[in-house]
Amino acid sequence: MIQVIVTPEVSLSDEHVQIHVTGLQPNQLVTLRASLKDDKGYEFQSKAYYRGDAAGEVDLERAEASGGFYQGVLPMGLFWALKSVKSFYSLTKRDVMGSPFRITVEVYDSIQTAPIPDAQPLASRTVERWFVAPGVQRIQITEGRVRGALFLPPGEGPFPGVIDMFGGAGGLVEYRSALLASCGFVSLSLAYFGYDDLPRVLSEVDLEYFEEAAELLLKHPKVLGPGVGVLAVSKGAEIALTMAAFLKQVKATVCINGPSSMNGTPYHYKDLHMPCAPYRTERICWTDSGAVDVSHLLVDPRDPECQNCLIPVERAEGHILFIAGCEDRNLNSKEYAEVAMERLRKHGRKNGSVLFYPGAGHLIEPPCLPFCRMSHGTNFAEPMFWGGELVAHAKAQEHSWSEIQRFFKLHLGHGRLEVSKL
Repeated sequence: MIQVIVTPEVSLSDEHVQIHVTGLQPNQLVTLRASLKDDKGYEFQSKAYYRGDAAGEVDLERAEASGGFYQGVLPMGLFWALKSVKSFYSLTKRDVMGSPFRITVEVYDSIQTAPIPDAQPLASRTVERWFVAPGVQRIQITEGRVRGALFLPPGEGPFPGVIDMFGGAGGLVEYRSALLASCGFVSLSLAYFGYDDLPRVLSEVDLEYFEEAAELLLKHPKVLGPGVGVLAVSKGAEIALTMAAFLKQVKATVCINGPSSMNGTPYHYKDLHMPCAPYRTERICWTDSGAVDVSHLLVDPRDPECQNCLIPVERAEGHILFIAGCEDRNLNSKEYAEVAMERLRKHGRKNGSVLFYPGAGHLIEPPCLPFCRMSHGTNFAEPMFWGGELVAHAKAQEHSWSEIQRFFKLHLGHGRLEVSKL
């Protein structure tokens, strides 16, 4: 009997699984396909071609894919390569507490280069991929001006506290905070525009709002203190770096593919007003695939016009980790990280470090989430081009996630980890 065995069948979404097909004919050619529907009903699929071994088995830990969405020995390749079927959507979990992603892994006879109507799989297996470990709590935050969701690990703690922010699409994105709590962090998924009663458009950045969020997190009895961390990507990383420079509560900051200058929106903190570099909308271009390339939208950080807008990272009391995909096609994150590190060294500061990932694009996510090279955004009708290559990007996600956790534990403390696996 042909079987698809996936171990474990229930797991957190950042954990590896083992995929093993048994019962085939020796040397049989097969197509393995993974599929799921997200919370909005959009379908995502991936496929790869394999040949069974002499025992009629395909073990993705050692079997080599000959084609499909990828090639080579990639044990998690079916999950890494998932992409939307009908349009350019990125896979985003919205309901992190109520349901998992259910991924179905199927095996079909022979090589299926195109869908075959009414084709039936030889075998299949559906697995659950959760974003919260048992006992993790979610608390809606509407305190003062602060809007977001607080995720608490089980147990009394205390645990290191982290503010988690995303980029220019706005709204509230919770899945990374849920995973952080599952790893032993109190995590505040923080919205800063386009959500609830916050401004619909980000016209300015008021650092006092983010200071209020940091104070709220520090006051929670489960938070270790005396400071908090910040994890952010893209526009959120720009804000996070500015928080590191001006807010004493911030002791550890991770900036994923963000600029080291203030761009597009002016900043202010109390009586201090900071200029921003203008967006260069005339530099927007389109790729051959029709996606929007905004990698030159921001003023070059070495341009004289940008110097007054560079974030004064030398003011930061805490530690800073820059994560940069070298194939980022949303902005030149590698150069921005280099400029920030140069500025720290120039001022004799040793509190910065950087991780460069050749082949990685803009959307560096937690591990095992699909690589997304382009997807629909909020500002253009066409999809945004994020850049990167599948294998290099996926490996960057694997490595950076463990480094992010190590960095926060080093500079915020380990706390008391009481989270159990699924």
